[in-house]
This record gives sequence, structure tokens and C-alpha cells, in this order.
Amino acid sequence: MRATRPTEADDIRVVPLRASTTLNVDPNRVVELLTGDPPGWLRMDEAGESRRYVVDLRLRVGGDEASLTTFRKAAYVDLGAPRRTPSGDVIPIGWRASTAAPLFPVFAGSLQVDGHTLELSGMYAPPGGAIGRLADRALLHLAASGTAKWLLHEIDRLSRATP
Repeated sequence: MRATRPTEADDIRVVPLRASTTLNVDPNRVVELLTGDPPGWLRMDEAGESRRYVVDLRLRVGGDEASLTTFRKAAYVDLGAPRRTPSGDVIPIGWRASTAAPLFPVFAGSLQVDGHTLELSGMYAPPGGAIGRLADRALLHLAASGTAKWLLHEIDRLSRATP
């Protein structure tokens, strides 16, 4: 057996994550929702300009509505104070599992509310070191992307549902 030197690609510790959705509501409603307490999100604490919530993040897997399976994981979601930019509002966001944290990815990034688009972008650290990064390339990135898309759709849904 011959040892090989790790390449730069083998040494990547974090993975970019980006997802977006079209908003079906005024973007100001989204910012109002995320600077208050979104319904169903349990506020844990507040530190400085950041608020922590316990949220059941979800991953929906399957073809049509009848065959969908939903996986849920309780997570801490941290939201920072929104910052106004020329193209819209940017809200810092991060999440990590509330239990068995070493088995789940940790995400840090931002939500961009721009016109009628809500975009999540940032980086996450796959669990499990080098083996976890290989699993991420094979399958887990699909789970991370699916969870991000669910969260964006949930924010849009809650923004439409709240008076």
C-alpha cells in the first residue's frame, strides 16, 4: 500500500450551501417575521443582537405528496439582526442539532431578502471528519440542500400565515 499526500480538495472542512425560493409575500413581512418570534419556533435565549430558537428542521424525501417521508431533527437556529443593503435585507443565520450534535452538520451563513426572492447562503461542516466529507459528496449534501429548501419555504409560508 502506498500513502498519498492529501490534496487541497481532500482537506476541505466546510461545504458551501446555497438555496433560494420565490417569495409569495411582501419581503418586509419576512423581515418582520424573522425579527419577531416566528410561530412554532420556541425562543430559547437572546444574546446581544442574536436570538436562539428550537425548531424542528425537516427533510422531505420522496416523489409525490402521497409518498413523501419527512425526517425531523430538533435544532438550535440562531438569527441575527437584519442589515439593510442596497439590494435588500441580510439576516445572519446559523443552526446546529440540539441533541447528538456530532452526528449532524453545523451551518453558518445568511438569509438575503431581495425583492421577491429569499436566499440562504453559507457554509456547513459535515459531521464525521474525512469519512463524513466523503459521505457528504455521495449523499448528505442532498439532505443539507433539502433541509435548506424546506426552511426557506417554511419562512415564506409563515410570513403569509401571520397577520
